[in-house]
Amino acid sequence: MSETNVFSNLVDWLAHGFSGFNGWQIVAFTLVATHITIAAVTIFLHRAQAHRALHLHGLPSHFFRFWLWLTTGIVTKEWVAIHRKHHARCETPDDPHSPQTRGIKTVLLRGSELYRSEAKNGETLAKFGHGTPDDWIERNLYSRFSLAGVALMLIVDLLLFGAIGATVWAVQMLWIPITAAGIVNGIGHWWGYRNFEPTDASRNILPWGLIIGGEELHNNHHTYPTSAKLSVRPHEFDIGWLYIRSLELLGLATVRKTVPRLRFGAVKAVADDKTLEAIIANRYEVMADYARSLRRASRAEVRRLKAEGSTASELADIRIASRWLHRDDELIPDNVKAQIAGALASSPRLAKLVAMREALRMLWTRTNVCADQLVADLQAWLAESEQSGIGALQEFGLRLRAARV
Repeated sequence: MSETNVFSNLVDWLAHGFSGFNGWQIVAFTLVATHITIAAVTIFLHRAQAHRALHLHGLPSHFFRFWLWLTTGIVTKEWVAIHRKHHARCETPDDPHSPQTRGIKTVLLRGSELYRSEAKNGETLAKFGHGTPDDWIERNLYSRFSLAGVALMLIVDLLLFGAIGATVWAVQMLWIPITAAGIVNGIGHWWGYRNFEPTDASRNILPWGLIIGGEELHNNHHTYPTSAKLSVRPHEFDIGWLYIRSLELLGLATVRKTVPRLRFGAVKAVADDKTLEAIIANRYEVMADYARSLRRASRAEVRRLKAEGSTASELADIRIASRWLHRDDELIPDNVKAQIAGALASSPRLAKLVAMREALRMLWTRTNVCADQLVADLQAWLAESEQSGIGALQEFGLRLRAARV
């Protein structure tokens, strides 16, 4: 073969690689490959390993481990341990990556650095990394030579696509640090909407969990961390759950737990221990329902006070307060507490609703009270709601008496 032909072949390989893909085909490959990586993270690392929400058959489990070794260099035990610690120490100084304590800019820009730093913490790995794979291939390849996989992926990309393969590889390497370490760990605890009010700052980024495998529904996950399904509301979609159900239908996965649902039967004349059990088991849903009642009552109160000639300042306080009345006091910003106090002072009805919310929450936050006493407290709470004269509260109490396991 002449030198001219060799040079021509080299130039052709640099331009197109052995695959011969054009630009759009390379983009499509990159998107598919990074989406598979996202699926491996959310299904294998997150839902199956960290939270034991499902059991994976050996076939998908080994595929996901191999793919993550190739495309991320993530060591399963390290990722799982750091994530479990995040849940156990959420929004505290010990949280490995909370924007509430470290700042949103730090988590967005240095998320992967925070991960690598925590991965070196032997105490974290020992305490939170139990139950992860410890077979021969894990010990002798995936954990021992974690960077060999990403090096092999670089070679594959260069062979397939030529010089542009380096860019494909760079996108693959940046995908998880940007989406998981940055977007989920950062924005997911900073900005978005909340269906529920757990004690952390988690938020749903988008209701359509397509881009990062369903991890966009982060508030739902922190509320029900052991659920294999992250979508809760009818308008929400979790593509990771679609993949899990497909694996389950093929006999390659077994779902262990999903989000509990608050169900209703006939309205009981008197609430009993089963009513209490249903309420406590579904307490986040109960409080979300109560929050909706609070918002309706706030709107009705604004209309009533406006008709009675209340001042613009009083009405403004109620409108501001309506955004925060459903939150626990420690989660309400200090700069709005004065307006909330003013709103409650001008509206005994709202003050009653807030006091009843706290009394309801005491049913599951007190740990030194026997079950019989809690049932009696629930009955007293329901009686008080019926006698309150507040329509939203009376309707809510009626619904609670219909709650069942």
